Parts: sequence; C-alpha cells; structure tokens
Amino acid sequence: MAVPSHMNKVALRGRGARTNDTSRFETFRSEAFEDGWTEADEAARPLTTTIQPMKSKTIIARNDSPDISFSRSINPYRGCEHGCIYCYARPAHAYLGLSPGLDFESKLFFKPEAGKLLERELSRPSYKPQVIHIGGDTDPYQPQEKTLRVTRAVIETLQRFNHPFTIITKSALIVRDLDILGPMGQAGLARAAVSVTTLDRKLARSMEPRAATPDRRIDAIRQLAAAGVPVTVMFAPAIPSLNDHEMEAVLQRAAEAGATSAGYVALRLPLEINDLFQQWLATDHPDRAKRVMSLVRQMRGGAAYDSEWGKRMTGEGPVAEVMNQRFLMARRKLGLDEPSQRMDIGAFRVPAKAGDQLSLF
Repeated sequence: MAVPSHMNKVALRGRGARTNDTSRFETFRSEAFEDGWTEADEAARPLTTTIQPMKSKTIIARNDSPDISFSRSINPYRGCEHGCIYCYARPAHAYLGLSPGLDFESKLFFKPEAGKLLERELSRPSYKPQVIHIGGDTDPYQPQEKTLRVTRAVIETLQRFNHPFTIITKSALIVRDLDILGPMGQAGLARAAVSVTTLDRKLARSMEPRAATPDRRIDAIRQLAAAGVPVTVMFAPAIPSLNDHEMEAVLQRAAEAGATSAGYVALRLPLEINDLFQQWLATDHPDRAKRVMSLVRQMRGGAAYDSEWGKRMTGEGPVAEVMNQRFLMARRKLGLDEPSQRMDIGAFRVPAKAGDQLSLF
C-alpha cells in the first residue's frame, strides 16, 4: 500500500534525497511504501553511481535572465554526486526521464568532448568574447572530475585563448588546477567562487553528503587567494532557522582566508525540490521542520517558492529583509564589498594552429 504522505517515506542513508519518485513528465508515478525498515536497522547497500558520456553539438549555454550575473555558461556535467538536497539543478533530470531525487545524484552524465567543442566555438570568426561562467548548474569539481578531467580540459582551452571566466564549486578539488587559475587570476582572466553553506560538519554531512567538509572549502579559499585568484564566498542557500544564523561566521572565516567578495542566495524550492527538501527536513531535522517551512513561506508570499525575477534569489517580506540587511552589514564590516575589477575581455586571442602561415610582423 502506498504511503499517503511524503513525510513517511523510508530514508536511504548516504544520499541527499530521501526518495526516487518518477519525474513530472512520466505518465505513471512510483512511490515508496512502508516496508518496516527504519533507520535503526542495518542500512541498505548504498546506490551505485553510474556515469555516461553525452553527445553535445555546442558547449556554451546562453541566458538572458536579468537576475543572473552571467550570460554565458558551461556545465561539464549533468547530475551531481555531491547530493546537496537543496540543489536547484535537480528538476532538470526530469527532462532525461530520470528522477530529480536519487537519480540526480547517482545517474550522472559528462561531456567528454567539452574541450574540443569549446575550441571550435571560440575559433569561429563570428565569435565575440564575454565572460563565461563554469558550473552554473552542477558542480564542475564533483568527485568524477578527478579522473574524467572534463573541467580541466575546458579551462585549459580557455587559457590557450586568453578567455576570461569565472568558476564556482563547493569542492576542494579546485586547487588541483591552481597552475592555470593562479596565472589567469593574476592576469584578470579568472575569478573563483566557493560555496560555504555551514561551518557545522554534522549539518554539512546531512545537507551536502558528498561535498567537501567546511574546513576544506575554507582552505581552498586560502590556497586560491594565495595563488592570486580573486575569490568570492557564496553563502548559499541561506535557510531560515537552519543555517542562516551562521552567515556572519562563514563570511568572517572566508575573509580571514583571503576572500575579497561575498554573495548569498535565499533557499529556492522550485518544482520537485519542494517535496525533496521537506522529506529531508522531516527525516533529518524533524524538530524544526515546521519552523523552517513557515519562515520560508513568509519569504515567498505564503508559498514555498516564487520564481519571479528580482525576488527568487532573496525573497521578500520582513524575514527576507532582515537576512539581507545582516548580509550587507557583515559584508561591509569584513571588507567583502569592494567592487571587483573588470575582467580583461580584450586579451582574447585565437591561438595559431599547426600549419597556419606565420605573420611577418
């Protein structure tokens, strides 16, 4: 018999999402049922992560959203093994006929030709450079990157073309690429953002089960800054009554490590993320689940989410305003509000290929 309430579904340990409901595009929906297992019993065998190559004709995605700071982006992966329960990219897995729940964090896709595709696009005579953001959807430094090196191929290509880019992650693996990020950062061609959602190891392990620990993220900020890369700390998402009280402490630790700017995003719960997040709250934080959702709704006009541009990133109302004022005050106090230098778009050059005629001048 199907469980009538999503709050009663049995949790699977070691993953962010608690269920694997079918996507919103499927005619039939499958639901978990109560079979007697509880968290006091021996845990089920963890899900096996699979990763498949995907074919792409282009690699640069474009958007015209007025509340997003970039118009061009590259996402080397679809799905993310970090398993962050709040990830706004989860609903995109439904377009593949997969669940935004456990499928999103265990059935992954990568773009093996990303570097070559990017080289082809940047080499077109009609191409006009603008800053490219890497990792706008899923993390470019999730665990599979260590061996697949798709993100590495992308930034190697950008380096050859002197093309400016920004990159965001919650993984310490980013420091592997300091040999590229350092020189490009010093040249005004690269900036990095590191997401630090909490300093509480227990909360981080629950909310972001396979992302780097908070301390390792702070250390990544330190190493990036020491190498000459301008670093932004992102406190995202800010969740009322769960992690928002840590905002000032996170910004302070990041500033001490060398971050030069900061940003935040209020919790967003579009589409399937709403149910997934509430399932997670009910199993991992039952003592505060109602309080968290009450405050979230106060920030979203009474609903779990409002997708309106200009509101979706920060929310509105007294709760949202207090959060915003706290952020602005902390950012100013810690010197994280200095304007960023413009990136050097004029340095872009298409490198010569073998066989090209050399210039006489």
